[in-house]
Amino acid sequence: MDFHSVYTYICQVCLSMQVVWCLDKVTLLNPPEETLPDHPLEVFYSCDEPAAVQLDCVVTFETGLTSTLPLRRWRCFPGEPEKRTVRLNLPDWLVYQADGIVPDSQWVLSCILRASIRHDGADDTVRPVTAQDAASLQLKPFFSRPIKQHQLCVAWSTKMLQLTPRFLKKQCAAEQETVHLLSSIYASTGEGFGITKTLEPHSSEILEYLRVKATDFPWCMFSIWIFVTGHCRERMCGVFYHIASSHNYVTPTVLLSNTGQLHIQVTGQSEEASAFLSSFKVPLREWCQLRVAFRGRTLSVSMVCLEKEQRIVESMDYMVGHAVLFDDTQGYFVIGGGKYIRGVEGYFGPVIYYRNRIPAGSMSEVPDVIKEVHLTGWLRTCHEFRLEMAVRISGYSLKAKQRTESETCGGVFHEWMLKEKIPLNLQCELWEAEIPHRRHAAKLAKRLAVKYGGRVSLPAVGRALYSLSLHKLARASSTDVVSRILPLLLQAGCLADNQALHMSSVLYSTGLGVQKQPMKAWLLALLAAQKDDRLALLQLGHLHHQGLHGLPADTDLAYAYYANIAKQTNYDRHNPTPQQTFVEAVYLNNEEMLNLQTKEDHHIFLWLKLQARRGAAEAEQAIARMLFWGQQGLSPNIQEAVRHYKRGAVQLEDPTSMYDYGIVLLQGHGVEKDIPKAVTFLKKAKEQGFVPAISALAWYYEQHERDYKQAVQLWEQADLLQCPDAALNLGVLYSQGLYPGKAADQYMAYKYFLKSAERGHIRGAILLADTWNTGIPGLVSRRPSDAVLWVKWAAEYNGYLGSILRKALDSYLDNDVFTSLLYFMMAAESGYAAAQFNVAYLCEQNTGGFLDPAYASNCMWRYYNLTIQSQTPDTYAFIRMGDLLYEGQGDRRTDLFSAAQMYTKAALRADPQGWYNLGLLAEEGYRLPLSVLIKLGLSELYLADDRLLLSTLYGRCRDSENTDSYLPCSLALFKVYMQSFQKDYSAAIKFSTAVAVVAAPTLFLIVLGLLRRRVQSPD
Repeated sequence: MDFHSVYTYICQVCLSMQVVWCLDKVTLLNPPEETLPDHPLEVFYSCDEPAAVQLDCVVTFETGLTSTLPLRRWRCFPGEPEKRTVRLNLPDWLVYQADGIVPDSQWVLSCILRASIRHDGADDTVRPVTAQDAASLQLKPFFSRPIKQHQLCVAWSTKMLQLTPRFLKKQCAAEQETVHLLSSIYASTGEGFGITKTLEPHSSEILEYLRVKATDFPWCMFSIWIFVTGHCRERMCGVFYHIASSHNYVTPTVLLSNTGQLHIQVTGQSEEASAFLSSFKVPLREWCQLRVAFRGRTLSVSMVCLEKEQRIVESMDYMVGHAVLFDDTQGYFVIGGGKYIRGVEGYFGPVIYYRNRIPAGSMSEVPDVIKEVHLTGWLRTCHEFRLEMAVRISGYSLKAKQRTESETCGGVFHEWMLKEKIPLNLQCELWEAEIPHRRHAAKLAKRLAVKYGGRVSLPAVGRALYSLSLHKLARASSTDVVSRILPLLLQAGCLADNQALHMSSVLYSTGLGVQKQPMKAWLLALLAAQKDDRLALLQLGHLHHQGLHGLPADTDLAYAYYANIAKQTNYDRHNPTPQQTFVEAVYLNNEEMLNLQTKEDHHIFLWLKLQARRGAAEAEQAIARMLFWGQQGLSPNIQEAVRHYKRGAVQLEDPTSMYDYGIVLLQGHGVEKDIPKAVTFLKKAKEQGFVPAISALAWYYEQHERDYKQAVQLWEQADLLQCPDAALNLGVLYSQGLYPGKAADQYMAYKYFLKSAERGHIRGAILLADTWNTGIPGLVSRRPSDAVLWVKWAAEYNGYLGSILRKALDSYLDNDVFTSLLYFMMAAESGYAAAQFNVAYLCEQNTGGFLDPAYASNCMWRYYNLTIQSQTPDTYAFIRMGDLLYEGQGDRRTDLFSAAQMYTKAALRADPQGWYNLGLLAEEGYRLPLSVLIKLGLSELYLADDRLLLSTLYGRCRDSENTDSYLPCSLALFKVYMQSFQKDYSAAIKFSTAVAVVAAPTLFLIVLGLLRRRVQSPD
């Protein structure tokens, strides 16, 4: 006997006993486990007086409402228990997929099947329940439900709706339930820079309803991977925190104290707040996963650290005395530092927010990105090398002090002494044994210890190694030497030379002379950026902005790097040093710009000096500007620049020179501060109508006189004259609440920052981007993609980038192509468009064949492609990219469509070569696509004769403003006209030729006869 039979028999016995005892009973014998269509349901029932058996479906919705849906009803009479089989017809929206006829059931939370015995009451509306049975039905997921085959003719509109992609391929809308706030690694310098993230409400009404309902009882978890390299310099530093629109810390706030403990803070209703310290400390130089879980009022904080092959686990729970309020769509989250707090020194790994659940387990797997970068492996190896070098330096320093340096320890006479059998008095210690690949570092350490008497540090040895590497690279004539010099760069980087780390990263990223290793390049860039190296920050910003080397594009992460160097750029420009040079976008194919590059003994500079002595104010300005900022090939010389500013201001009374001289006197650049004298010159410049002087005087009244009313009056006047400084300072006054008679107004400040940025002010661009990065609630939406473009623009004015560009250009002008390529690559990997173009151009030229042809080809493809994606690409890059697509070099196929698009972009930028190349494509029989012709404004020629299209293209080429293109384009146009003439009049030409051929003999005989008659007539 099977289980079902036994169960039925027991029910019958029980119901028989109930009949005896006059009890009603109903039982669902075989309820389905889930909502199924047409399920045969068996119901066992009995009653002691006439009643009704009611079968209902009780549905509970996400909104909290409950609805009872009647399914079947039949009569029950006293007597023996009965078993009845009914067809279970559940509503279609519980069983089938929505298809336009069957509605959606996304709000349904649960479904209960209920059978009941109901006796007739005093009226028909009241039916008391004397017995019931219920079974819970599991709702099938939407995509697991069957599609109903409707047995009816549907309306035409419904049929069309069913054929739309929404129903043919219905997919769940992407929801941020598991949010990857950070998917890669972020190098945190310990300053006020971090990653800003915001979340949007759920698009699903159900999920959004549940999210809002759970704001006062959160059930979620945050997972944060962190690698701390140093304790906080202040009392607290930022790990991960939530800033409300009121600019306050709200749930959750995770900070790190200077003792290494975690500070956890949560908020509730009515501005209630609770905070506690973790019972454990975050260790240094280890990857640790922090998990902060919210279970209503209970907070669980755990930490799992990876110490070599072991895992150290720490955890604690904390009960909050009030309700925890957490609305994740309000305000913004920050990873690291920000406006209000400095960030942790170290690295952040993946950060995940589980929005409505808490994953099981104490720790997830180590993320792949942490394994691939292998930061701990580098640091471990580097630590061993630093210990070895420290021992060597200590030993050499001791010997230097004692003046007992051994000449026999690895000396040049060692072999001679062995040959002559002279007894050796070796004084070598174990630490002096040479390791082949580290001998340069050991020799440099020894020389420095001897030279400076033992006062040698590891960074000093690193700088010496970097200088040695540059010296060897400068003498290289091919890329073969790079692989031998790279170990020196890595050792220098290990000894705290960040420039060496950055150069090593560039070599691994580009594959110049070494095997290309993107992950190792990323690791070295992270190491340099964490130490605040400007070019490494710029490189990582570009890397994550574009999503290069297989890394995901992350605008917020790119912004964190760009914002750091952008703010340093603003500082550097107000504190110029000889190590900085003005950033100049010089393209190597521009002969005019190359000819303007000069030196102190160059004829251009000498001519300017001559003109300045003759009283030319423009020449005096140019010399001072070139010397102050290091422009056009000159090295920065601030003191000499100030003398030229003074001469132009005092002797020539030039308003521009008076303004510049007043500024250097006001700030003390290259000259002792003299504020009264500065104000005198600024007033003189203002009297001559020089607008920047008005803004400078306003700054003086604000900073020194504290006369905000006078300052605002001058700034308002300068702002009307389109002065970028004036707009910036007015924005700052509004932002800080210093505008006379007005309260702080962030929106007015934003409007002035926008004006300042659009007028080309670097700090204005930074403050505008800062506003767009977080937004102003209710007034300015968050615009991270626009914010990152502004800070990128500001960052690319950094003087240290200019120094690299100047070295590259000087090397090129000195015919040192290899060194020029290396420096241009350093700037190109930072995303600077002009450098990317120059790298591609050098690879294209490949002077002397110093590059492998395959490498040169790939180099052109990569960097010309990067150049055309910049904001202001050079048209030559479009032409060359089109040529590469047309030729299809290497394993790349010819792509005429893409080539035509490149030529079109060049043509639309008024480059005649683009028109010419499009004509060549058409001449070769390629039919230009309609999309190309539409962009060119020639859509009417799509079906026209080829000759008309060619004559139009070559005509546009000839009529361009470039005089060099007139002759080749005219010849091409003449060729088209000649071919057209030949085609149109070919029949007439053939007929005329035939007539001439036939008539020629006859004419010849006639002429010959006439001549003979004339000869015979005298006789």
